[in-house]
Amino acid sequence: MTTPQTDSPQASGIGLDGSIRVCLFDMDGVLTKTATVHATAWKQTFDALLRARSARDSRPFEPFDDVKDYEQYVDGKPRADGVRSFLMSRGIDLPEGTPDDPPTAETVQGVGNAKNDAFNKLLESQGVERYEGSVRYVQAVRAAGLRTGVVTSSANCDAVLKAANMADLFDATFDGNDLREHNLLGKPAPDSYLAAARALGAEAAQAAVFDDAQAGVAAGRAGDFGKVIGVDRLGQREALFEHGADIVVGDLDQLLAAAR
Repeated sequence: MTTPQTDSPQASGIGLDGSIRVCLFDMDGVLTKTATVHATAWKQTFDALLRARSARDSRPFEPFDDVKDYEQYVDGKPRADGVRSFLMSRGIDLPEGTPDDPPTAETVQGVGNAKNDAFNKLLESQGVERYEGSVRYVQAVRAAGLRTGVVTSSANCDAVLKAANMADLFDATFDGNDLREHNLLGKPAPDSYLAAARALGAEAAQAAVFDDAQAGVAAGRAGDFGKVIGVDRLGQREALFEHGADIVVGDLDQLLAAAR
């Protein structure tokens, strides 16, 4: 167990309590503008599957909603969990398959691999934008002497941060590859955030969680973190509060303005 440390005298300047030593940030939608890329990749993938099943079963085609369905079933979750969650909402039960399944396979893993292929193609063609307000906030956090980490279910974390020129802003990352390696549950379970806090030498009470997904803030609350900050990019302010956020902001640099 980590020995409790003394309060940080500069934490109040970044809108946090003095007991906070570590800040843990979700990536997509908090640091980078890749949430829309993920939503587009999910839509391409699910619509192709739903259209094929519709034609095969002579049933109406009901497309994936890249706002409502994305928020409710896949946002913030590990890829396979997102596949299962959405397909369950449509009454579709696919075999699990294996991680090596081709993207054409009608298995949970195959659909997940198809989504990953779609995401990487979109990433290559569109590049990565970052939220400059979040960059300013992370820089202020580091200037205040706090450690920083990225916690994401994405398996493309390193590539995205590098493309966004943000890799040097973080002391550690914990992504979908780490979840699989350590056999941990993804968000809304707190496992990934707890593991990242431990890696940075902090207890949950000494760490703040920053997430834009309902599953992410729920993970922060379930882990009893010192502060859970929701980032509302999609007009879900009340839902973020309902899932456990202490504070909800539209952009992270609002915390800097509030602390002045």
